[in-house]
Amino acid sequence: MPSNTSPLLLVTGATGKVGQQFCETLLQSPAHQNWRIRALTHNRQLPAHARVESVRGSIADRAVVDKAMQGVTHVLHLATCKETPEDVMDVTVKGLFWLLEAARQSADFQQFVLIGGDAAMGHFVYPHPLPVTEEQTHSAYKGCYALSKVLEEVMLEQFQIQYDLNSCCLRAPWIMEKDDFKYQLSFGDDVFGGPRWRDLVGAEKADQYVKEGRVPVMLDPAGEPVQRNFVHVSDLVSAILAALDHPKAEKQTFNICCDEPVDYRKVAEHLQQTRGIPSVDVGTPYYSTWLDNAKAKFLLGWRPQYDYRRLIDAAYDYQRPASDPRKIWYPG
Repeated sequence: MPSNTSPLLLVTGATGKVGQQFCETLLQSPAHQNWRIRALTHNRQLPAHARVESVRGSIADRAVVDKAMQGVTHVLHLATCKETPEDVMDVTVKGLFWLLEAARQSADFQQFVLIGGDAAMGHFVYPHPLPVTEEQTHSAYKGCYALSKVLEEVMLEQFQIQYDLNSCCLRAPWIMEKDDFKYQLSFGDDVFGGPRWRDLVGAEKADQYVKEGRVPVMLDPAGEPVQRNFVHVSDLVSAILAALDHPKAEKQTFNICCDEPVDYRKVAEHLQQTRGIPSVDVGTPYYSTWLDNAKAKFLLGWRPQYDYRRLIDAAYDYQRPASDPRKIWYPG
């Protein structure tokens, strides 16, 4: 391993939800005070900092990636896109391939950390009769996003086999910050992500539920409340920090999520009890999934700090400043 006393971490997707908080946290961490960050950016830039530099360009461009990888010791790959078929292969397949190719050929390289997603395991689209562990077979649902998450994990695994690459995958479900959790319960057009509740109940009912201030209770095809996996961005960031240079992270995949999935019935009960918010049952084609995070806790010593109550309270208590309007940078 190179004797580099000042690690240089390349972060792709550094200006996104996870990337911004991760960079801020690492720069403030006493244990990482000698680490430097290089951000590979496309549309936005990180705030200026003495230990932060940027390379701007497309991750699909090998020349850009090779430039960004010069002298890099660690890679945190966050860049992704959702249901955009015209971009997804360039970003999540070609881009990852160029990063891994540069890493395996670099004398400075030490570790690659990929942030994966539970879409690779079918999310809540397929029935999961048992907790989903890291050993379960991949099962992409329809669309290009889930397929891309499978391809990312498989490519990383094959580079581990082919080139003995020191790397790991942190597989995260839906990532929450600020007031995200509140808006994923909206019957309005301001809903964050999916499902779009108004499409499930119809515009007339949805408009009525908005007026009444109701939140949905997602039901599975059998009429049981759905349990769905989430992770708060700060818990994911702490998992990334735990995985960096951890000897037990090498060539491993970890589920990074709340200790238990969020039960939509319990969400409704908590909101009714604490804020007087009414709910309504909504039948859906989706199924409960229990993502098992025991491996990360056992090997990395990581512990999530958020459960469903804290997710709810943090989102509903959050006061968004006028300078930070809600903006979705990619569909999904």
